[in-house]
Amino acid sequence: MTSLEPQHALSQPALSQTGKAEAFRRMHAGGAVPLVLVNVWDAASARLVEKAGAQAIATSSSAISWSLGYPDGSHVPPGLAFDALRRIIATTSLPVTADIEAGYAGADGAFDDGLLRQTVTAVLGAGAVGVNIEDSGGIRLTDADEQARRISLVRSIAAESGVNLFINARTDTYLSGQFGDSAFEETLERAERCLAAGADGIFVPGVTDLHILHELSRRIPAPVNALAGVGSASVGELHDAGVRRVSIGGNAAKAAYATVSRVAAEILGDGNWSELAGSPSHADMDALFSPEGRG
Repeated sequence: MTSLEPQHALSQPALSQTGKAEAFRRMHAGGAVPLVLVNVWDAASARLVEKAGAQAIATSSSAISWSLGYPDGSHVPPGLAFDALRRIIATTSLPVTADIEAGYAGADGAFDDGLLRQTVTAVLGAGAVGVNIEDSGGIRLTDADEQARRISLVRSIAAESGVNLFINARTDTYLSGQFGDSAFEETLERAERCLAAGADGIFVPGVTDLHILHELSRRIPAPVNALAGVGSASVGELHDAGVRRVSIGGNAAKAAYATVSRVAAEILGDGNWSELAGSPSHADMDALFSPEGRG
């Protein structure tokens, strides 16, 4: 254990998957601050986020896709995504929730329940305790009743495993721009169907207006997840609006890749090394994965 890690970690027994699932669920109960998730894409990013003081780890499907050479939007082969998830979970002691896009089960019109079962089984087998599942798997958003049916299937598969999986139902009613002035009502309608089908939380990316977030949080009887980034309201402001979960999607990966771009441009340009200043040492990076470094 390094001096940078919480001292209480020595006295904390390792939780089972079911224990982590219950702990993760309690993190959504509300309190002085929302649950803040810095989304990761590989083992090193997961360990760095854990060392920074995170309560839980969330993956980003876009970041995982980019790291493996694929665009976002269910283009990454599921096996590669699951392998990345297994590596992340193996390297952190924290609860992990997985972004499974639309379930890696095909687009509307060719959706395969068997493939969705394979996805959920693989995610649970990797040790995850939560999932994000979205309704934007096609050109238009999946029909609300069909999305509810898929969530119900995810819930039943999780129940068979004995893990109380936290299902965060993402709806792209605002992000897609498909509903215009009716986006608020459409969001509430979809949230109601998803919750009735077994979802535990509702994720509405694309909303930055605090008044809208407040009204969604007030009217949706479950934790509301907001997507944040540069220009977003502060965590405190989001909390005051009723938001109980804040995540940043692929933004941490974008920042990391921006650093690579700046380093490369500087070195290949004027041959300067100043962009490397402040980097962790080789030993620091190795220590992330040593038994002592994990605490």
